[in-house]
Amino acid sequence: MPTAEKDLADNAAWKKIQQNTFTRWINEHLKCANKRIVDLQLDLGDGLRLIALLEVLSQQKMHRRFNLRPSFRQMKLENVSVALEFLDNENVKLVSIDPGTIVDGNLKLILGLVWTLILHYSISMPVSEGDDSESASKTPKQRLLGWIQNKVPDMPITNFQQDWRTGRALGALVDGCAPGLCPDWETWDPVKPAENATEAMRLADDWLGIPQVIAPEEIIDPQVDEMSVMTYLSQFPKANLKPGAPLKPKLNPKKARAYGPGIEPTGNRVLRPAVFTVDTFSAGQGQVTVYLDHPGGTRQELKAEPNDAKKTYDVTYVPQVVGTHKVTVLFVGQPIPKSPFEVGVDKALGDASKVAVKGPGIEPVGNIADKSTYFDIYTAGAGTGDVTVMIKDPQGLDDVVEAMMEDKGDNLYRCTYRPTQAGLHALAVTFGGAAVPKSPFSVDVGPACLPGACRATGRGLQATGMKHDAYFTVTWSWTILGRVLNLEVPQAQKPSSESHET
Repeated sequence: MPTAEKDLADNAAWKKIQQNTFTRWINEHLKCANKRIVDLQLDLGDGLRLIALLEVLSQQKMHRRFNLRPSFRQMKLENVSVALEFLDNENVKLVSIDPGTIVDGNLKLILGLVWTLILHYSISMPVSEGDDSESASKTPKQRLLGWIQNKVPDMPITNFQQDWRTGRALGALVDGCAPGLCPDWETWDPVKPAENATEAMRLADDWLGIPQVIAPEEIIDPQVDEMSVMTYLSQFPKANLKPGAPLKPKLNPKKARAYGPGIEPTGNRVLRPAVFTVDTFSAGQGQVTVYLDHPGGTRQELKAEPNDAKKTYDVTYVPQVVGTHKVTVLFVGQPIPKSPFEVGVDKALGDASKVAVKGPGIEPVGNIADKSTYFDIYTAGAGTGDVTVMIKDPQGLDDVVEAMMEDKGDNLYRCTYRPTQAGLHALAVTFGGAAVPKSPFSVDVGPACLPGACRATGRGLQATGMKHDAYFTVTWSWTILGRVLNLEVPQAQKPSSESHET
C-alpha cells in the first residue's frame, strides 16, 4: 500500500494513538461528572456524556432540557442537537458536523469534534506567562509552542512530533515547570526514549497533576500525530507543583573533572599504586562510578573514596600487567569530560632504596684533578631499573665531566670519571629514575701535584765531583702536600721543619 494511502487507512497507527489520546482526555474531564467513555466512536452517540463533557469544560449548565434516558434515535438526535447548539452559542465553530454524524458513530468527524473542543478549551485558553498582544495574534499551536520554548531554552523545540521522540524534551519541560523536579534530564540516554518518557510523565502526573492522556510509548512513536502530542502538552501551562515534591539540585556531569597521575597517558608502572581525583564540586550531588578496563578485556569497578569537605573522590588502583588500560569515570551514570582515559602502564621499576654505592670516587676527600677515579653501584635485591650518573662540576655544569658506566655483571656497575678541575663536585646516582640513598654525593676534588712548589738542593745533585755517598735535600710546602695527599697528620707527628733529607 502506498505511504499516503497507508496513513489514511482506518487502522493507521497515528489514528489509533489519536483515538486513545482523545478518549483519555475526555475521561479526565468526565471524572468530575462521575462518567466515562470506553468507545469514542459509540459512547457519545446518546448525547448524555457529550453534554456532561461540555458542562465540565465550560463550567456552565445546559439551559435547554434534554432526554435523560434516550432510548430512541430521535431522542439521541435531540440530545446531540442541544450540545451542538450550546457550542454555537460559545462561538465554537464546527465544520461538517451535525447530530447525525455523532449518533451514527462517524469516527473521523467525532475525532474532529473532540479536537475542536481541545483547541478551544485547552490550547486556546490564555496562559499566565507571556500573554501579550503579540501572542494573542498567534494561532493556538504557535502560542503553545512559544510557551514551551520559553520553558526549555536549552532544547531546540520546533515541532510537536519528532522533537519529543527521545523523551529528553519531556524531562526538560517538567524541570522547566518545576525546577529541581527532573534536574538530570540532560544526562538521559537518547537511545532509551521509553525509559525517559516514562520517568518524565510519571513525575508530571505525580507532582504537577498532569494526567497521561497519551502513553509514553505513544508519544515517542514515529507515527504519532501532532494533535495527540499537543493535547498532552497543553496541560502544562496550567500545572501547579504539589507540596512535598522531591526537588533536587540540578546535576551537570559536564562540570565534573578528573585529574592526577593515575589517568595520565604515561608514567604509571606495574605494581605501583596509580592515584587520581574526581572533582564534582560544580557538577552537583550525584553518584560517582569508576571502572578500570584491563588490557586483557576484563573490567574492574574501582572504589571512589569521598572527601566530603572538598566534594572530591580519591581513586587508587594497582596495575598488574604492562599495556594500555582504560579508566572510565561516570557521574550519575554519564561519562565526565575526557572519559574514558587511556593509561599506558610500563614495566615495574626497581627499588632505589636498596641500591648501595661504594668506592673512592664518592668519598668527600681524596680525589684529585686530572686523575681518574671510580665507584661501584650494587643493585642486588633492588629489582630492575636503569642506572644513571650525572656529575656537576664546581661551576654547576653537568656536561663537562663524563661518567663512564661499565656493567660488570652480577648486579654490579662501575662508574669511572676524571675530574678536570679542583673544587666541589656533586654526583647524582639514580636507579629506575629515583635517587639512591645519600645521592647526590659531595666530592671535594683537590688540585693536581705542583712540582714547581718543591725544591731540591745538595751535593748529591752536582754534575761532577762525587766520589762517595751523596746527599741532597727536597723541600716542599706542607700545606700544599696536605692538600694534594689529603693528609690529616696529628700535631705530634708533623716534622719540625719543612725539609726532609733523602
